[in-house]
Amino acid sequence: MLPRTISVAPMLDWTDRHCRYFLRQISRQTLLYTEMVTTGAIIHGKGDYLAFHQAEQPVALQLGGSNPQEMADCASRAEGYGYNEVNINVGCPSDRVQNGRFGACLMAEPETVAECVSRMQQKVDIPVTVKSRIGIDDMCEVEDLTRFIQIVADAGCETFIIHARKAWLQGLSPKENRDIPPLMYERVYQLKQQFPDLHISINGGVKSLDEAATHLGYIDGVMIGREVYSNPWILAEVDQRFYHQPENALSRADIVMHMVEYTEQQMTEGARFWHVARHMLGLFQGQPGARAWRRHLSENGTSQQATPELFMQAINAMHTHR
Repeated sequence: MLPRTISVAPMLDWTDRHCRYFLRQISRQTLLYTEMVTTGAIIHGKGDYLAFHQAEQPVALQLGGSNPQEMADCASRAEGYGYNEVNINVGCPSDRVQNGRFGACLMAEPETVAECVSRMQQKVDIPVTVKSRIGIDDMCEVEDLTRFIQIVADAGCETFIIHARKAWLQGLSPKENRDIPPLMYERVYQLKQQFPDLHISINGGVKSLDEAATHLGYIDGVMIGREVYSNPWILAEVDQRFYHQPENALSRADIVMHMVEYTEQQMTEGARFWHVARHMLGLFQGQPGARAWRRHLSENGTSQQATPELFMQAINAMHTHR
């Protein structure tokens, strides 16, 4: 059974493979998601958009697209790579995504999403899941959301992740859509009551594990996004608190040492130091010297000459400025 109690949201330009490797040092159980990858990139792109480090497991691919055959093809490829799940993006509100006819605009096309789910499940044995909003524009977050879930569930989808905000495709930017539409947690709780046999996770605005625990009194899973990115150590208690596994034995300093070794390896394969280091700026948030850590990495890490030695220099800067 794939652990879904706590997961980290797919975040464009953030949850890349370096970020996921780093977060996996903090929590062994938290389910991690890729950034959204489009079917076009996977099928026609020149890069390897599905590559990931096996240490990231358990990891899920978030897929953007609306052509059932292409979605099934990409799901099959993802299963071959070893992903634990393929998640369909029905929540992203950006213009680029709308123009590609995927993301949140698909909430108006539940039959299309259902056909994608059906075709994908015919090709793979791993779970096919859906991440959506509670609605878009003038769509009713009660009747229309219920209809959307019912149609997609009837096609075989058993797991839904609901961002508890509407997305306004006209009038709000993607950034504004993350903050301005009000959070409607009660609607997601109600959804679980309507569909008790489905696995329902909630997403949006969760800033602490205490908040996550409160949500888990009503639904099955909690997906945390930006708070994990700014304060990754929030995951340090997840394994013990929610999965009844041993407490993470690694300290923040231990993780830095692991990431030095990882970064050295990645740089031999063409990555730059900043590709890894940018995800680690919040590692010491709330700790003495955290500002010095962030400043040293930010001011020196973007240079093409930057090396993993900068991590150790940043640690020394923390001790100096305590």
